[in-house]
Amino acid sequence: MIYIKLFLSFFQIGLLSIGGGYAALALIEEQIVDINQWLTMGEFTDLITIAEMTPGPIAINAATFVGNQIGGILGSLVATLGCVTPSFIIVLILARVYFRYRNLSIIKGILEGLRPVVVAMIASAGISILTLAFWGEEGFSLNLNDLNIIAVILFSVSFIILRKWKPNPIIIMLATGLIGMIAYNIYPYS
Repeated sequence: MIYIKLFLSFFQIGLLSIGGGYAALALIEEQIVDINQWLTMGEFTDLITIAEMTPGPIAINAATFVGNQIGGILGSLVATLGCVTPSFIIVLILARVYFRYRNLSIIKGILEGLRPVVVAMIASAGISILTLAFWGEEGFSLNLNDLNIIAVILFSVSFIILRKWKPNPIIIMLATGLIGMIAYNIYPYS
């Protein structure tokens, strides 16, 4: 039963993940945290961090990780298969349609119309993760005592560095991980 649930949950994620991994984050969060409660929001954030740092698409890495947590090796295989099956089928169909009708204005209009939706999905997932990082599991609060100052500083400095100098993001991730490890050991209640 759990394998069917894993397959169907990740099949839905794979089916509705238009725009790639970042756009899928909101769907992954809904399935893993909200609907099935396989992970807490904190564990989900850790999952995204791990999935981002490991090679491969985020949704597939998430499927493999969650599948393993829930159903072991077989769970990993089932969840990953559920995640990639819709894409495989859709790409085969769309490739045929696209090459046949690519010059039609309606196809161009559909693709243009999907762009803002993908941006909204990415922003939604980003806001959820940002809220968790700054305020924790309780969510947004106007009380400044609830704000994680170290997380705000790390985010702000990283954002500025990434926008201004555009270094390799892996360097920023390693640096902030090291700084965070030191800062949270010095100020554990930040």
